[in-house]
Amino acid sequence: MTPPTTRGAAPVEPTVSIIVVNWNTRVLLAECLASIATNAAGIATETIVVDNASTDGSREMLAEMLPAPRVVANSENLGFARAVNQGIAASRGRYLLVLNSDAQLLPGTLPSLLELAGRQPRAAVIGAQLRHADGSFQASHVRFPTFWRELLILSGIGRLLHGPWYPSHPPEEQRGPQRVDWVGGACLLIRRTAFNEIPGGMDEGYFLYGEEMDLCYVLQRHGWEIWYQPEAKVVHVGSASSRRLSARREALLYRGRVRFCRKHYGAWSARILTGEIYLLTAIKIAAHGSLRLLTAGRRGREVVSLRRLTAALRDG
Repeated sequence: MTPPTTRGAAPVEPTVSIIVVNWNTRVLLAECLASIATNAAGIATETIVVDNASTDGSREMLAEMLPAPRVVANSENLGFARAVNQGIAASRGRYLLVLNSDAQLLPGTLPSLLELAGRQPRAAVIGAQLRHADGSFQASHVRFPTFWRELLILSGIGRLLHGPWYPSHPPEEQRGPQRVDWVGGACLLIRRTAFNEIPGGMDEGYFLYGEEMDLCYVLQRHGWEIWYQPEAKVVHVGSASSRRLSARREALLYRGRVRFCRKHYGAWSARILTGEIYLLTAIKIAAHGSLRLLTAGRRGREVVSLRRLTAALRDG
């Protein structure tokens, strides 16, 4: 594999290093970087874009930007966790803001995250409230997995019982900042001193999905805290890169859950969860296939095949 190349000059003593991982999201990446330029003004920042071998003109666009962000250019798609680790290794800020390329900072978001970090010195990660492009609430913070929660997620019953945001908690803005299990990875403010305690940084065994949950779990095992700041809002288009993976996206989601379960709960727990996934996937294949047949394709969705699912779980 050809080593990544890095270009662009780093600003002096940044308070926050903003790490943006990109894979073929040129238009959204431009909007993301514009939101940083507008809403991080007055804060000493550096922006590092880690590009996972995009072919949509992203790199050409970055080269033409003034001022140009620093770019780590990979020769292949290395996945999200590994790219984040690359960006952090190239950064120097006291805080690290991991921001999706399909996410946009809103006014006051970064100051609000930093203010909470200053008040909570044991906060290793602080997550923002995620919003869809239309302004509606998006899943932002979640409890760690249990077999019962995973069953509710896989079956869809959780949303019927607990509301449309399940497994995320609802907005809860009235509660203010709060300690949580883990926060969505579209926007993470990470304290560098805490991150440096984790050997290897983000677990690069996660290609996509699950790495932020894993990071939050490991940091708490090291005595740190995870916080959610609902006053800090970020627009997140959601899955802009992963949509291109088609049915592989669903397989990667399940792969991440099983890897987390095996790593932190043990082999038997992973086997039980794998059984749940296979059972519910088989039911979904039959149900959605019947819907497509009966409605001439107007209803029902594509479900990951058992063959693709097996390959993903085996590789994970």
